[in-house]
Amino acid sequence: MRETPPAASTQSLSFFLAGDEYALGILQAREIIEYDTVTRIPGVPGWVRGVCNLRGSVVPVIDLAVKLGLPPATLTRWSCIVVVEVKLEGERVVLGLLADSIGQVLELAAGDVVPAPSFGTPVKVDYLLGMVRPDAGRKFVLLLDIDKVLSGEQVLSAMSTVHESRPQPDAAAPRG
Repeated sequence: MRETPPAASTQSLSFFLAGDEYALGILQAREIIEYDTVTRIPGVPGWVRGVCNLRGSVVPVIDLAVKLGLPPATLTRWSCIVVVEVKLEGERVVLGLLADSIGQVLELAAGDVVPAPSFGTPVKVDYLLGMVRPDAGRKFVLLLDIDKVLSGEQVLSAMSTVHESRPQPDAAAPRG
């Protein structure tokens, strides 16, 4: 876990998974889209829901709840996909994160973020930048380090399987 909270005021986008509120840096969120057709891909881990078509681009959709060790997301009318950009092996990659619903945009000052405890959180502490309590409420929002959540050999292997499964143009097809 990173011990230092963000240095200046930042914004984060919050969303819900399995009844808890999580957030990620707003600069990593490219857009939020309605959950629509997601095509399953054989041979990928259970936390990869499949792929969706985003204006002609194939975007892998991750069931973030499963990736974090929570029960799989149940689709409702509020389900959506948060399209994010993450670093995988030094390259920026676009992925979709399945969320139960969107929360709010949080304005965070440096002193608002507190370290996550080493116990009692529903996800691995290594995946957290810290916690924040918006509007002086009682409940905390867990700030995810999305680059850490979606890094590692497991994710790289799944992404290569997704890309290998994409239909390729038929080389033998006649060209007109």
